[in-house]
Amino acid sequence: MTEHAQDSARNQQVFPVDGPNGQVILTGGDIARIVDRIAHQILEKTRGAADTVLLGIPTRGTPLAARLSRRIHAFEEVDAPAGALDITLYRDDLRLRGARAIGPTEVPPGGIDGKRVILVDDVLFSGRTVRAALDALADIGRPRQVQLAVLVDRGHRELPIRADYVGKNLPTALAESVKVLLREIDDTDAVLLAKEPGAAASEAAAR
Repeated sequence: MTEHAQDSARNQQVFPVDGPNGQVILTGGDIARIVDRIAHQILEKTRGAADTVLLGIPTRGTPLAARLSRRIHAFEEVDAPAGALDITLYRDDLRLRGARAIGPTEVPPGGIDGKRVILVDDVLFSGRTVRAALDALADIGRPRQVQLAVLVDRGHRELPIRADYVGKNLPTALAESVKVLLREIDDTDAVLLAKEPGAAASEAAAR
């Protein structure tokens, strides 16, 4: 059984159901198909993904970047290496969030100078995470082009940032949260939509 077939089998066997954790928006099978579609789109838009590096934004952008890299290679036997780009020290909310552990930045051999870098994240929201990623990227090299791939775009942008590759556009309310589960971290694949804690109480009070 191929790696992709094994992934598909796992995704069919285990996925959350609607419940207290939220409504299931994407199952494991949905996510697998989205990764395949984005991999094809990258190959088409970049004309073969030559000189392309995928950098995942931790936490869940990192395994997504690795999956895209594997699927691109499976489709066209092209190497689009994957790495990780930690943005902790570049966030503009450090004072609000308190101390956070600094994660690894892993740049594939060959670096990013003169390459096309595709930043990969799980959810695009305000755009502030991507802004921090662009600042972090500028400190480690000079790519010739930067693109953005996300699994879910939930809207509510605060900065003029747009993804080049989107798995699912998901209109949301600010009182809702989007939670991405990936088997590399969470032992299953799914995207859940839930209300933020306290949102229900606030709505009841408003009535």
